[in-house]
Amino acid sequence: VQLQASGGGLVQPGGSLRLSCTASGFTFHTFQYYVIGFFRQAPGKEREWVSCISTNEDRTAYGDSMKGRFSMSRGNEKNTVFLQMNSLDPEDTAIYYCALSTRACYSGTEYYDYWGQGTLVTVSS
Repeated sequence: VQLQASGGGLVQPGGSLRLSCTASGFTFHTFQYYVIGFFRQAPGKEREWVSCISTNEDRTAYGDSMKGRFSMSRGNEKNTVFLQMNSLDPEDTAIYYCALSTRACYSGTEYYDYWGQGTLVTVSS
């Protein structure tokens, strides 16, 4: 299983970015149920859960500081999800990772079995 996050970049405060996460190396029948989550890690800080989406039911969940600003959705390709980030703040600067869990939409990193390389988001004027 491979995961690839993309779409990061430099954006001004108040701006928007859309990250993508594409999962490959497995088929629909490999897992009965899975979710894809986004985490982020800022320099000197612990990895923080951002959001997740259950790909079977399209249910989403978000960290408290992301609610109302971030939105996850699933692409037409079942194994691609998007994270739309609006009203970005310098505090959102971090490397963003996507990960796959075969359990549920939990916020702990220990519940995620597969991780991709991150994509850097920098919010700065």
